[in-house]
Amino acid sequence: MVDKIEIVASAELPVDEELEIFKHRFMPDNVTPAKLEDDKKRIAIVTGIHGDELEGQYVCYELARRIREKKENLAGIVDIYPAMNPFGIDNITRGIPAFDLDMNRLFPGNSNGDMNEYIAAEIMKDMEGTTLCLDIHASNIFLTEAPQIRINEEHKDILVPIALKSNVDLVWVHGASTVLESTFAYSLNSRGINTLVVEMGVGMRITKEYGDQMVDGIFSLMSELGIWKEKCMPSKEPVLSNDEQGQDVYYLNAEVSGIFMKEKTHGMMVEEGELIGIVVDPLMGNVLSEVKAPGKGWLFTIREYPVVDEGSLVGRILKI
Repeated sequence: MVDKIEIVASAELPVDEELEIFKHRFMPDNVTPAKLEDDKKRIAIVTGIHGDELEGQYVCYELARRIREKKENLAGIVDIYPAMNPFGIDNITRGIPAFDLDMNRLFPGNSNGDMNEYIAAEIMKDMEGTTLCLDIHASNIFLTEAPQIRINEEHKDILVPIALKSNVDLVWVHGASTVLESTFAYSLNSRGINTLVVEMGVGMRITKEYGDQMVDGIFSLMSELGIWKEKCMPSKEPVLSNDEQGQDVYYLNAEVSGIFMKEKTHGMMVEEGELIGIVVDPLMGNVLSEVKAPGKGWLFTIREYPVVDEGSLVGRILKI
């Protein structure tokens, strides 16, 4: 088995430093460039586009560890990109430090543009020939998300059947109007490279349980693609929400500013009128507002960061 680190993109920085984006490639010994072109058996695991989303870091580690453990089962190429935004990860910031840029708004990039546009273009170039890409994100520091895949309605016919085998809790198809064309996933899907956007956990943290669940799903997908010889079946059958019109999900928002104290955790079934949490005033010792479920459903998002302003999102419930 070939097990090597490759440089995807690089750019010179001041003071004799260099920005480098790395990938970790696993490949059977018998795969030649010509055979790769014929078979098109390649999966890419991408994370770290947002520097404060760390859930994917464990996924990259555990995926590499398991591949090495049973390397005789590898029948295709696995490319792991753990840190697309290394400066953001080093500085614990969502965007690219010093530039005040969201990397996920730069794709497909520009080879003749500035440094960040050039890096984005080089990443896109490296993705050519990929059969399936998983773009792994975490939530922000404010919300905890159940493991889910979000799909633009424009690509649902191709991506939903794949996503249903990925071992997540929810596959959420949403309207095209909510997707920016400058995102990494949209740019790849527009070029015919099937790309699934994974959201799970919470910002600046690693939830090992979710990481293990996601790695199991990746092996299931690799098995389906013929990249992994061992038969791997997903243990979870995701809930599918075709929410193109935005009517399948209840959005819970704080009515007042204060401290949100959750009464329920994500992943729970709730009934109409059931208490999800309260907003309190720590100075006066009063309950300012109660957040209740507007209908029966599955709570798949809950507020993690307790300070809220009026209108802050505190939860999402999938209607049942």
